[in-house]
Amino acid sequence: MLDFYQQLAKTLKKSPVVLATVTSIKGSTPREVGAKMFISADGKIFGTIGGGAGEAKVYQQALQVLQTGKKQFVEIDLSGAPQRETQGVCGGIMQILLELWSGSESLNLVNQIIDTLTSGRSGTIITPFNTHEKPYLLLKTEIIASLHTTALIEPLLAPPTLLIIGAGHIAVSLTQVAKIAGFQVIVQDDRSEFATKERFPDASQVLAEPITSIQEILEKNTNLYIALVTRGYLQDLAVLPLLRKHPVKYIGMVGSNKRVTTVYKILQNEGYEPEFLHQIYAPIGLDIGALTPEEIAVSICAELIKVRRGGSGTSLSEKI
Repeated sequence: MLDFYQQLAKTLKKSPVVLATVTSIKGSTPREVGAKMFISADGKIFGTIGGGAGEAKVYQQALQVLQTGKKQFVEIDLSGAPQRETQGVCGGIMQILLELWSGSESLNLVNQIIDTLTSGRSGTIITPFNTHEKPYLLLKTEIIASLHTTALIEPLLAPPTLLIIGAGHIAVSLTQVAKIAGFQVIVQDDRSEFATKERFPDASQVLAEPITSIQEILEKNTNLYIALVTRGYLQDLAVLPLLRKHPVKYIGMVGSNKRVTTVYKILQNEGYEPEFLHQIYAPIGLDIGALTPEEIAVSICAELIKVRRGGSGTSLSEKI
């Protein structure tokens, strides 16, 4: 989300855009309410509302909005019903709101959104459906209960943070993949030759410091995921005591079954609660047969998404 608004701000400085937002869905659809894309004046697209013929229809309508400036809804029919003009066969229907964003007023709003996301504060974006009303940002949410039938109400939440402990080969690829998946990434390693910004350009922060340097991150971040991709189990044993008293969304630990078992036995002998050990995903990542650092990074990120979104881990083909 943060990357989307940063790109939107960059584009608005040059030209107007049409913002396309999914406002309602019924049945099975490729994207959720709040999913967005924008179309710039030169026809370029950033983001997606699901792709395919439906998105192509939205694109064509957006070009009209760029000319008229008039807000409009577009219905994307994915039902596959023979009596209807369909844009896909997912099984559902999507309503898409198209609105023109341009000038300093729109840019100021986007900058407010970016500031809210990067500062860790929460807020709410209100997008009125009325033709003559414009979107705005609320930093207090207690007064919006009556707006749900006349506007889209979107909670504005800071992106989840992935703290990667260890700056080896897996960490390099994991940083890249996790950023694409919407995580803000922090990398820590006590080896200064490994933990460098040049090695991790996609990380928001790189800590070439002892493991105790993560203490402040643990205390301040309430939406934290942790991947232990360290160079050995001794490093894992140095990290885990720090995590014991801090609630985090995910702890994953790399290593063979033997390495993981060794760590568990040592911690059990030191009196660690079984509940703490049970929350660790180890060996880290979904079992997709990954071998290379790049493949392992994909398997880890897949597991992060599964935990974040509450997925079942079932193959998509098994759901069809």
